[in-house]
Amino acid sequence: MATLKTPLKSDSIKIMLLGSGELGKEVAIEANRLGCEVIAVDRYPNAPAMLVAQKNYVIDMKDKAQVLDVIRREKPDFVLPEIEAINIDALFEAEKEGIHIIPNAEAVNKTMNRKNIRVFAAETLGLKTSKYKFVSTYEDLKNACDELGYPVVVKPIMSSSGHGQSIVKSPEEVITAWEFAKSDARGSADELIVEEFIDFDYEITLLTAKNDNEIVFCPPIGHIQSGGDYIFSWQEMEMSETALKKAQDIARKIVEGLGGRGIFGVEMFVKGDEVYFSEVSPRPHDTGLVTLITQSQSEFALHIRAVLNLPLGFEFITPGASAAFKSDKETFNPTFEIKDEVFSKNSRFIIFGKPVAHKGRRMGVLLVSDKNAKEALKTAQYLINKIKLQ
Repeated sequence: MATLKTPLKSDSIKIMLLGSGELGKEVAIEANRLGCEVIAVDRYPNAPAMLVAQKNYVIDMKDKAQVLDVIRREKPDFVLPEIEAINIDALFEAEKEGIHIIPNAEAVNKTMNRKNIRVFAAETLGLKTSKYKFVSTYEDLKNACDELGYPVVVKPIMSSSGHGQSIVKSPEEVITAWEFAKSDARGSADELIVEEFIDFDYEITLLTAKNDNEIVFCPPIGHIQSGGDYIFSWQEMEMSETALKKAQDIARKIVEGLGGRGIFGVEMFVKGDEVYFSEVSPRPHDTGLVTLITQSQSEFALHIRAVLNLPLGFEFITPGASAAFKSDKETFNPTFEIKDEVFSKNSRFIIFGKPVAHKGRRMGVLLVSDKNAKEALKTAQYLINKIKLQ
């Protein structure tokens, strides 16, 4: 039986977000709905989740002392790391002091680093993945590309939302991939991962929620990326029953292996009935923004339910699609110009509230529902062009 407090009393459940972007904002809203107090932490002021949190802090989240200071000061019941660029030693120390890290410090450590999670998935759990190599010098990179065979995918060991990754189709492109990966790496830029290119039919995100009693799978989400970052997603992605069962088996193994509570965004490549594990995020996934319009409980609601160890029941209500709105300019206090047709009976636009727009920065998301995902995606691709920054 669940026990929840009256909202925002001194003994309310306290949830601290380490990373307060657009995904954290939706998590904060769902936490508020269940009477939790939210403390939003990020590296810059007025981050999206700070607009709806009860408290906020601006710190250097790579600094162990600063991270530990804010955790010790607030003594939250749960700490939810929402980005990769966090001092992991601080999380391990806080966990030793009795703070509940979601899903747990070791899971965050494994998933924030592509080397850690790939070795864990492929070598510890025996999941099917593409062939891969880790390299730390340009010469190593050239040799790895030659050995795996072109094309290959080159990524930083640590980066956000797929930044810094590229497909290398010939030896002449290796230097560009090397420089691109190094420039967009987070944390240590000393090592890169080189992956065999899987000529997949499509890729999916399988949102998988886990509490102490159950694991539930959301319908698979298809998505289109550009420059390593998602621009469109849709749910439900059509796939064979065989492929879906394999995807669910992979997701179950990875979340059980990582342990803890929360929602996990498990990314996979699908070729026919074959499914390859790619990556996993132990938090809501950007492609899962579409669940704000498709499910009775969005990925953010399921995340908070899992954190609080509440039941994870939900219903898939309608097919839908999302389109990321990215800025084409640099501007402070951005103002949106939106055509009336965007606000139809089956579409809506969410503004994240980021105080500054950079070229290519995701500033909002368009959500569309329809009779099937294909039609929803088509409408989303049309309507996203009816929005611009002034």
